[in-house]
Amino acid sequence: MSGKKVLKSKLAVSCDFFYNSIMKKFDIFNQFRDAVIIVNKTGDVVYQNATFKRWFSDFVDLKKFSHNTNFDICPLNSENIENYSPIWHAISSPENFFATVSYQNNQNKLYYYDLTVQKKGRYTIFFFSDVSANNNLAAEKKRLSKLTDDYKKLKDELEDLENIKQKAQSQAIRIALINKVSNTIRESMDISKILQSALSELTVMFGAFKAYYAANENGAFKIEEIYGGKNLNQGELITFDNQTFNTINSKKISVVHCLKEYINAEPFKQSVMRIVVPVYHLQNLIGVIVLLSYQKRELNEELEILEAISFQLGNAIIRAELYQKNIETVEELKNTLKELKETQLQLINSEKMASLGQLVAGVAHEINTPVASIKSNNGLIAKLISKIENPEISGLMQEINVIDHEAIERISNIVSSLKKFVRLDEADVQEANINKELDLTLDLIRHETKNRINIVKNYGNIPMIKCYPNMLNQVFTNILINACQAIEGNGEIKITTSYEAETLTVSIKDNGKGIPEEEISKIFTAGYTTKGVGVGTGLGLAICTKIIEKHEGKITVNSEVGVGSEFIITIHSK
Repeated sequence: MSGKKVLKSKLAVSCDFFYNSIMKKFDIFNQFRDAVIIVNKTGDVVYQNATFKRWFSDFVDLKKFSHNTNFDICPLNSENIENYSPIWHAISSPENFFATVSYQNNQNKLYYYDLTVQKKGRYTIFFFSDVSANNNLAAEKKRLSKLTDDYKKLKDELEDLENIKQKAQSQAIRIALINKVSNTIRESMDISKILQSALSELTVMFGAFKAYYAANENGAFKIEEIYGGKNLNQGELITFDNQTFNTINSKKISVVHCLKEYINAEPFKQSVMRIVVPVYHLQNLIGVIVLLSYQKRELNEELEILEAISFQLGNAIIRAELYQKNIETVEELKNTLKELKETQLQLINSEKMASLGQLVAGVAHEINTPVASIKSNNGLIAKLISKIENPEISGLMQEINVIDHEAIERISNIVSSLKKFVRLDEADVQEANINKELDLTLDLIRHETKNRINIVKNYGNIPMIKCYPNMLNQVFTNILINACQAIEGNGEIKITTSYEAETLTVSIKDNGKGIPEEEISKIFTAGYTTKGVGVGTGLGLAICTKIIEKHEGKITVNSEVGVGSEFIITIHSK
C-alpha cells in the first residue's frame, strides 16, 4: 500500500470516528417528539433526528428544504431574498428566535410548525413542533362558528318558510273550499244540492258534528237542509237568544261556546262551539247556516271563508228559487199548451165531422131524389120490356135494365153507408160490431183499392163492443187510406181482428214503402206529415191517437222501410 492510500484510509477512519462521535453526542434528540436538525456554520446539516426524517422524508438538501418553508408573517425588509426563508434567516441570525412557519411538501400539501432556533457554539439547532392540528382546529372552530351562524340563520329562515308554507296551505285550502262551493253553485240550480255541498265542506273544515241551513220565517228560522246529526227534524222552527239575533241582524257571524243549540233545545252534556252564519241577499236576511263543533279554538281567517260562502249562497239561493219558479211557470205553460192543442184537435175533428155530416146529409138528400126517380123509371121499363115483340131488342133492354138496377142499388148502398159512417145522431157510446164497421169503411174507400190492392180479412169471432162507432170508423179510414197511399202500384192490406182477455185488437198491415225509423216517433204528433206541403195536414194520426185514448186504448206502429207498416189498435172492453 502506498503512503497516499494509507493517509486517505486513516483520514476516512478519522472522519467516520468524528461523525460517529457527533452522532452519539446528538442522539439525545431522538427522544424528542419534535423534529430536530442541526446545521453548522457553513450551512451543512450535521444531524437529523428520527422525527425529522419521518416528517420530512423528501428532504435532500437544506437549500431545497428551505425553498419549501415560509413565514406565515414576514416582518423583514431586506434585499437578500434568502432572508425571506425562515431556514436561512435562522442560520444567518446571531440570536435565538421563534417563528411560526409553513411547509409545502411535494404533493402541495401545507403543514404548520412552531420553529424554535437555538444557537450553540458553531451549531444552529432547529426544533419543529407540529401545530397543523391546532391551526386546523382553529380553522375548523372558525368554520364551525360560521356554520353555526349559518345554521341559525337557515333555521330562522326555515321557520319563516314553514310559517309561510302553513299560511299558504291554509290559504290554498280556503281558496279550494270557496272554489269548490262556487263551482257547485255555478253548475247547479238545485237549492238542496247547493246547500248540501256547502254544508258538507264546512263540516269538514270546522270539524262540525252537525250542520244545517234554516230559512228566515219572520224572526224565527225554519230548518230546510240538514247535514249530519239526527236530532233535528226538517221543517222545525227554531229561535235564538237576543244577543245572537242582534249579531246576525247586523250581518255579523256569531261564534259562541254554549250548552244549548237554540232556545228550547235540549242542553248538551258539554260546551260546544256554535257558529251562526247569516245569509243575506242585498239587505234581506234569507236564512242562517248553523255549525256545531266540539273544537275550542279561535276563528280568524276562517271567518273570511264563511263570509265569502255566505255571500255566494245568498245569491245562489235567490237565483235557484227564481229558476225553480221559471221551471214551474214553463211546466204550467207546457201543460196549458198541451191542453190547448188537444182542445184544438177535438175542435178541428168535431168541426170536420159536423161539416162532413152536413155535407153527407145534403149530398144524400140530393142523390136520393134523382135515384128515386131513376129507380121508378127502371121499374116501369122492366114492365114495358115484356111487351116488346122484337126478341133482340127485348133481350138488350133486359140486360140494360138489370145493369141499371144494380147501379141504382149500388148508389143507394153508398148513400146508406155514408149516413151510417157519419152517425151524427150517435154522440153517446153505442154497441157495435167492429168487423162490420171495418167492412163499412172498406166500402167507402173502394175507389182507393179497386183493381190495385188486395184486401185480406182475418176477422176473429168478436163480441159487440161499446164504443163511439163513428169515431172508430174515422180511425180505420185514416189508417187504411194511409196504407193505400203507401203502396206504389199493386199491393196487399191485411186486416186482423181478435178479442182476448176483454181486449179488442185490430191490426192493419200493408206491404208499402214503410216509415223511416227516425220518423216513427213523430207521426202521431200534430202538424207532422210525410206527404209533403199541400197534400197532408199532419192531423190525421194525431186525431186518431186522441180517439183511441178516448176509448182508453192505445195505437202502436211497427214499420220497416221497403217492407211495410203495421198499425195495431188495442181497446180494453169494460
